[in-house]
Amino acid sequence: MTVTSPDPSARPPIVLVHGLWMTPRSWEHWADRYRSRGYDVHTPAWPGLEVEVEELRRDPTPLTKLDIKRVVDHYENVIRTLPSPPIIMGHSLGGTMMQLLIDRGLGTAGVGIAAGTVKGVYDLPLSTIRSAMPVLGNPFNRGKATGLSAKQFHYAFGNTVSREESDKIYERYHVPAANRVLFQFALGNYVRDSPIKVDLTNNDRAPLLFIAFEQDHVVPAKASRHNAEKYRSKSPRAIVADKAFPDRPHFPGAPGWEEVADYAIEWAENPRAG
Repeated sequence: MTVTSPDPSARPPIVLVHGLWMTPRSWEHWADRYRSRGYDVHTPAWPGLEVEVEELRRDPTPLTKLDIKRVVDHYENVIRTLPSPPIIMGHSLGGTMMQLLIDRGLGTAGVGIAAGTVKGVYDLPLSTIRSAMPVLGNPFNRGKATGLSAKQFHYAFGNTVSREESDKIYERYHVPAANRVLFQFALGNYVRDSPIKVDLTNNDRAPLLFIAFEQDHVVPAKASRHNAEKYRSKSPRAIVADKAFPDRPHFPGAPGWEEVADYAIEWAENPRAG
């Protein structure tokens, strides 16, 4: 699939939002691919996580200071400094944050890559529970930062590749989770002032695309599809699309990522075409 844009100078910038257990490094291949095609790409870290993966492993204290609102406010501030509204892409819980940013009226289009859901979508498959259990299994974990073992990471992020390949991904990209953020997300359907609440009835929001991975254990394709269906049912005049890719795990840089990245940007450049 090729990306068509007749005037590179007219392309909107791109903002890539990473998810839990990850940093902006998880976007390195996507960012390079888009930059090679003339896009102005921004990969901001969650606030306080502007250091390298290895440093966060040594000292995960910055992760313990985060909550969803602080992270989304940080991205809003970044986006408002850009010369023009961007395409916002988010992976996993970063995909939930993408939806919150679009709900604030930011961005020309939003793309969720194996995106977490928002309030009103109640999917909680067993594979999701198993993936999050290292954090959610202990209620005293809320203010801490919890990592995954290499075995747990293989199940959650790399289940379609060999354990050897998954371990390489783990060593390069994995950091502990910001536990409070995950707890807020997990309980988001059950609290009044939910930090993951959006106005699902807004027909004037920017177009949304939800990309699902059929072998994803963290955000199964069914949950992604139900998220898109919730938007469509509540705001039928807004543009909401979904696409599933087979044989892919949760990690956005798994083999074959190029096809996903190209589909995402082509759709975001011209969402009304498809």
